[in-house]
Amino acid sequence: MTSHHRSPIDGSADAVLQKRPVNEGHLRVGPLIEVPRILRELDIDPVEIINRVGLDMTLFEDSENMIAFAAMGRLLKECAARTQCPHFGLLVGQRSGLGCLGIIGLLAQQMPDVGSALRSLILHLHVHDRGAAPALSVEQGVAVLSYLIYQQGVEGSDQIYDGSIAITFNILSALCGPAWRPTEVLFSHRPPGDIRPYRRFFQAPLRFDMEQTALVFPAPWLDRAVADTDPLLRQQLEQRIAALENLDPRDLVGQLRCVLRSLLITRQSSLEQVAELFSMHRRTLNRRLEEQNHTFQKLVNEIRYEIARQLLENTRLSMGQIAAILDYSDASAFTRAFRRWSGTTPTAWQSQSGARD
Repeated sequence: MTSHHRSPIDGSADAVLQKRPVNEGHLRVGPLIEVPRILRELDIDPVEIINRVGLDMTLFEDSENMIAFAAMGRLLKECAARTQCPHFGLLVGQRSGLGCLGIIGLLAQQMPDVGSALRSLILHLHVHDRGAAPALSVEQGVAVLSYLIYQQGVEGSDQIYDGSIAITFNILSALCGPAWRPTEVLFSHRPPGDIRPYRRFFQAPLRFDMEQTALVFPAPWLDRAVADTDPLLRQQLEQRIAALENLDPRDLVGQLRCVLRSLLITRQSSLEQVAELFSMHRRTLNRRLEEQNHTFQKLVNEIRYEIARQLLENTRLSMGQIAAILDYSDASAFTRAFRRWSGTTPTAWQSQSGARD
């Protein structure tokens, strides 16, 4: 412990303390701050590409600036295409870790053990990112840490997932120490033409065409103590985050979108289960949603539709496999639901989207 020589939230720590909440469908630009530098290293003019997707270079001058989640996807997709580097998102993620998450990254470094650090990140990520949500599950001695996009209509989700899982890898390496390695790395997209960059970075077995992008590792790592923590700094950071969350205009619909993706994947998305998670009766949850012109089933279908499109576009999973992931009885039931959502069949949509075999 080193609390005797640290000052209360000052210096570099104070530089990352956010002053305003993130809007729904946005995130802070910190994880993307290296994009211009990487483009230059690949002999591409960053100004041209950044302007092409409707952004401005000044966005990357401050890691606390906000970017629309959809704009991030367009940017990474364009960067991958223009540089002819299919693993561009991986390159971006490799250069980021806890530091790119600002105040919530600082707080994670002050938690007593790895498990509490990860739970802190999961609890507070909406302070930084309002387009996706992390999830941690532990079963039979195995931990699975995933990052799940819930924002609708996001292009370049494969690039976002590659970057996010690389950042997650760096976070766990920092918290656990150099001996940590995942037992598997899962990707919710097709295997790339060249798998070597992924093997070099993760140094672990890789599995593609999965239902989620995640790191799998032995659960005992969650009990490992985090080195060099400061209880006083932790308390002060928690107070700052609480104050920031009090300014956060998150409504019930936004909160539900944030959690429903991981709940759908883990088959825990019934109205009763979700109402219990929010500490309210199912009738109360329904009433509050009606006040915002929504229904629970409408939100579930929106997230199912988003998951379905991502899996159809980015993986080679069969219709039966996607149906099972989304908790439909069979491929026919999934196809009927998809036609209601989109006006076309999953196969036709897949063909129109340009998804490759």
